[in-house]
Amino acid sequence: MAAWTSEELKKIGSAEELQIASLRKDGSLRSMRIIWAVRLGDDIYVRSVSGRTSDWFRGVQTRYEGHIRAGGVDKDVTFVEEPDSNINDQIDAAYAEKYRRYASIIPSINSPTARAATIKLVPRAIGT
Repeated sequence: MAAWTSEELKKIGSAEELQIASLRKDGSLRSMRIIWAVRLGDDIYVRSVSGRTSDWFRGVQTRYEGHIRAGGVDKDVTFVEEPDSNINDQIDAAYAEKYRRYASIIPSINSPTARAATIKLVPRAIGT
């Protein structure tokens, strides 16, 4: 499995927003959506504020593959759902810290609905 480089982690982790698109069954990309992302150690996570029923999250479930852009990084990725409550607690803290100037939004991104739609972005090696 591929891993993020230190430079990619730095750029994506510091980017205000991330663009995400999942692959359709036929392999074509859906339209890019803009969402918030956080870095936790050597991993990048995203959440759907609207939970598992949002359009983009349902699209992720088609093939669990897609493409992201953030901070000058343009990368094919695999989407891995994150059910671990301890990791989700750390992700909550990362969202609260990174987006603290949007304090009124933090309860939504850290809600049980959003936590249930937490995705780890894993870089996909070319040809996989």
